[in-house]
Amino acid sequence: MKPYNLLILSTFFMQITFAQNYSLSGYIKDKASGEALIGATIFASEISRGASTNNYGYYSVIIPQGEYTLRFSFMGYETIEQKISLNKNTTISLELEESSILTDEVVVSAEKTQNIESSQMSRVNLPMAQIKTIPAFMGEIDVLKTIQLLPGVQSGGEGSSGFYVRGGGPDQNLILLDEAIVYNASHLFGFFSVFNADAINNVELIKGGMPANYGGRLSSVLDISMKDGNSHEYKVDGGIGLIASRLTVQGPIIDGKSSFLVSGRRTYIDILANPFIKESSPFKGSGYYFYDLNAKINYELSEKDKLFLSTYFGRDVFTYNNKNDGFKVQIPWGNATASLRWNHVFNGQLFMNTSLIYTDYQFSFGAEQEYFELKLNSGITDYNAKLDFTWIPGYKHVVKWGAQYIYHRFTPSSVSAKIGETSINTSDIVYNFAHDWAAYINEEWDITSRLKINIGLRATAFQQIGPFKRYIKDAYGQTIDSIEYAKNEKIVTYPNIEPRFSMRFSIDKRSSIKASYAENYQYIHLATLSSGSLPTDLWVPSTDIVKPQFSQQGAIGYFRNCKDNSYEFSVELYYKLMHNQIEYAEGTAPGDEVGDNPDNAFVFGEGESYGLELFVKKSLGKATGWIGYTLSETTKTFPDINNGITFPAKYDRRHDLSFTATYEFNKQWTASVIFVYATGNSITLPIGRYFIDGSIVNEYGARNSYRMEAYHRGDISITYSPPKKKKIESSWNLSIYNVYNHYNPYFIYFDTEGNLTEGTLKSNAKQVSLFPILPSITYNFKF
Repeated sequence: MKPYNLLILSTFFMQITFAQNYSLSGYIKDKASGEALIGATIFASEISRGASTNNYGYYSVIIPQGEYTLRFSFMGYETIEQKISLNKNTTISLELEESSILTDEVVVSAEKTQNIESSQMSRVNLPMAQIKTIPAFMGEIDVLKTIQLLPGVQSGGEGSSGFYVRGGGPDQNLILLDEAIVYNASHLFGFFSVFNADAINNVELIKGGMPANYGGRLSSVLDISMKDGNSHEYKVDGGIGLIASRLTVQGPIIDGKSSFLVSGRRTYIDILANPFIKESSPFKGSGYYFYDLNAKINYELSEKDKLFLSTYFGRDVFTYNNKNDGFKVQIPWGNATASLRWNHVFNGQLFMNTSLIYTDYQFSFGAEQEYFELKLNSGITDYNAKLDFTWIPGYKHVVKWGAQYIYHRFTPSSVSAKIGETSINTSDIVYNFAHDWAAYINEEWDITSRLKINIGLRATAFQQIGPFKRYIKDAYGQTIDSIEYAKNEKIVTYPNIEPRFSMRFSIDKRSSIKASYAENYQYIHLATLSSGSLPTDLWVPSTDIVKPQFSQQGAIGYFRNCKDNSYEFSVELYYKLMHNQIEYAEGTAPGDEVGDNPDNAFVFGEGESYGLELFVKKSLGKATGWIGYTLSETTKTFPDINNGITFPAKYDRRHDLSFTATYEFNKQWTASVIFVYATGNSITLPIGRYFIDGSIVNEYGARNSYRMEAYHRGDISITYSPPKKKKIESSWNLSIYNVYNHYNPYFIYFDTEGNLTEGTLKSNAKQVSLFPILPSITYNFKF
């Protein structure tokens, strides 16, 4: 702890030493809508000092007394220059106007800070304007599919919105929507994400070396900020596609002080198909749809106080109805979140944010046939309180500290059944409850003009509490006893310390070297058999059996900007160890834990991942885009799986390449293209099939010892935006997914042909491909 104490004391020393330093602070917003511009920069060229706005559009920087020309800029907006004579603490808040042409000035200020000057590495910001130009699957703009195109990020499979970062699993990504955790970010079993692009303001991905204010996951942070709503005028925008439509309404409640936003999206395949299904059809009443609803209100209490309330509610509903058999199944699942946040500016040096957050994810399965009913439920509910401070004590220091508490309530697979009026007792529902605490401190320190470090410490503690019933097993897996824990009785506690460190050394004005090291603990786990995130997956806490996951990751990289900062280049090397990884034991599956503890079906092991990531991005001009390439290997070792022999992880891919490009011909026409290539997924297949006692018996090879064929695909899109008519803006987007109609492998199955007695019996492996060429058209409007 001594190094951290010295760093804290040094901030007081710096404050006294530079007594003639003054704070410059304020908010930077969009001139048309009043939306906060997240990541906008303020730069004093005379001393090469600057700052970026936070998630609320607020900035603060300490600079010496003097005469300066300040430059306020944001990607895609006109730069404002303002001369000031700084001789006292000063507040400057202003609004930037969107630019139709990306000038050198915009890119120089906005991009240089992020790619070269920042001490953070493995961090990517994606403006929504850029995401919306990329070809979309079935016309639905998808945040998660876009980040899959970045180096170090891999998709969960064909069409899937699930993602894996540097060898980590889908549960090792911290996905935040206005600070609320989203536990299942997918619709349609993973083919679409839950994030409606029309309601999103900013997307930030941290792949490694996460600062101390983030925690609870091993691999990455995906921090998504919703729009606040237009505070100047009422606006309506939306889109009509082949499978879904969306509508967003926003506007001022009090002009310039308070605004609202309501955004909804729904698929309508079930509605369109229903008239074509005959009433006599046994499947009348079957269908599937999903919907999302985002809402947000904000209010400026004073110049120093702002209040935000944001909510999200989304559901998938799958219904199967067979009238002939009298059989009906309904499967709804989805997320609900709410975030209440209060910002307070004490002065130009101290900023505070207080958050109260609610998160709920629920999955339900219901089946009926004549007099029989079966219901299954699982889920997780969180109650979260956070307090975060940002303090700028001196010219070269930015200190962040805060604390967080989460109360978890886990519902593993609970089953109830009924025959007629008689209820069947399947077993007691075994809930899990836990306390989750964290406190952190983080300091960014400009040691010299070339060397900047970011050092932090995160203290965490996780405690499982009662009521809880622990089932005791013998060597054969049979229940021989149980232990009852009373309400709030402590079962097990895991306290830990997580050090974080990153640094930047500037080689010259155009290039720098960065390095980072981070240790992370993860106390909640996703039990799954799939390669993506499914609604049937179970979230379980750390218990007396399940130890917290733990990772150690180090990375080093070279970063460079070229041609007046219109090109970015980076190469990163990383190495990551993952401990206490969980898998279902061989021969078990979700659902086996009914009347038992889910963790009795788990086995535990280690993971290792290392790789190289290349990234080239062009941000200036009519042609923009990027190329990302990852060379990596991810392996796992479990004593109880594969005879203890190390095997490739199911999401291990040696090569992963992505290319995106957008070209703006003029104000009316824009074209985009995507190409992706990835090594095939690793799977386990039979190495022999035998006919024994009238049945085929499979002999399986080593775990994940077979590679499917490589995955590759090209997508294109063309957007036409006709001239604005009165106050109505519109556009037509034509996207073609898998433009050259390549049949990518989705899964492999075995088909048996011939006759055993005639000696013609053959077993052949066959590949199933999911999506051929898929065109889609979407009409977008705004007024």
